[in-house]
Amino acid sequence: MTLLTAHSNGCNTPRVDSAAWVWSGGGKWFSRDATDRRTTTTRFLTVTIAPVHADDDSKQLIADTTQELLAEAERVPDPRHQELLDEVVVLNAPVARSMASRYRRKGVDADDLEQVAYLGLVKAANGYRLDEATAFLAYAIPTIRGELKRYFRDCAWVVRPPRRVQEMQGNIAAAEPELTQRLGHLPTNQETAEALGTAATEVAEASSVRGCFNTLSLDAPSGMENGTSLLEAVPAAEDGYELVENVHTLAPAVDGLGDRDRRILELRFCSGFTQEEIGNELGVSQMQVSRLLRTILDRLRAELTRGIPRPT
Repeated sequence: MTLLTAHSNGCNTPRVDSAAWVWSGGGKWFSRDATDRRTTTTRFLTVTIAPVHADDDSKQLIADTTQELLAEAERVPDPRHQELLDEVVVLNAPVARSMASRYRRKGVDADDLEQVAYLGLVKAANGYRLDEATAFLAYAIPTIRGELKRYFRDCAWVVRPPRRVQEMQGNIAAAEPELTQRLGHLPTNQETAEALGTAATEVAEASSVRGCFNTLSLDAPSGMENGTSLLEAVPAAEDGYELVENVHTLAPAVDGLGDRDRRILELRFCSGFTQEEIGNELGVSQMQVSRLLRTILDRLRAELTRGIPRPT
């Protein structure tokens, strides 16, 4: 088992053994039973973590309890200080799990996403300043989101954007939580740009890039009623420019032919006549048409390849 700390970095996702434990910070793991409910008991608080379906009253109770725990943590030293922060993490863990779920189906394992979100929550609990007017979740949510975005930026690209865009995404993710707490709202591109000393257009560009985190199989259904795959639904490459080039290349050579030869080419390649039909049209045999076509095409080939060195 690889232990997760609030200072973890790199692309080795903090792991929880068999998804049976969840990290709460402070060097502790809390177990999850078979019903996907996690329970831990401390001296002052028993918390059961379940999927988020809380009503407004329950959410307010969690928010109030969180603020009380943070206020007490401000007044006491370790180890009690860290124990209280652990309780804050456990109490708000469903929020982290809910945020991680929004990033699923992007080519990253769901368990990895949860662990990264928990890491962001641990960082938020340790970095939150109680003297600010912002509620804990208003600070924690950007922190968790930033941790998830940083993980995608560093570890989950299939097609990477330019390095400067990646770096700007990291700077935005790092600055967003502090700006949110100081401003009392999610910062705009302009506010973020001013804090980072860059242009708002740079922030907007980095924010708009969501990356290619997973690939789409061309064998997947296209969604059409006939059941075709995506590959079958992809249109053929545009060859209009090649056609124009061929016409302009061939026209001078064709102009050098006689009227009968041009007529034979027109009937064969424009009207789709067979050699026998051309013979009937011109009053000659099919064998004569075959010889005439071969002669005409050899002449055109020689004209088009004039000046081109032969391969050795």
